[in-house]
Amino acid sequence: MATFFLFGKYSIDGIKDIKASRTQKASALVEQNGGKVQAGYALLGRYDLVLITEFPDFKQAMKTSVELAKLLGDTCMTCSRRLFVHQLVRGQGA
Repeated sequence: MATFFLFGKYSIDGIKDIKASRTQKASALVEQNGGKVQAGYALLGRYDLVLITEFPDFKQAMKTSVELAKLLGDTCMTCSRRLFVHQLVRGQGA
């Protein structure tokens, strides 16, 4: 399984409905799509939250990202694969 960072930014409506039950639904959605939530953090700045997840492949991660955006009321949910710095140096980023 590969690690993916899912970054989200809440819409105005999405912020109004923040609650524990919605977070549980989000975790369940990740699992239904073959993934696992390793951690989740609230952020200050460009994004409002990040979920650190594991998925079998990029396709499942992207599918889940779109579904999470709908569930959470995010204006955007982006997906980024984890890459170690030494992999970049060795040209293994692709």
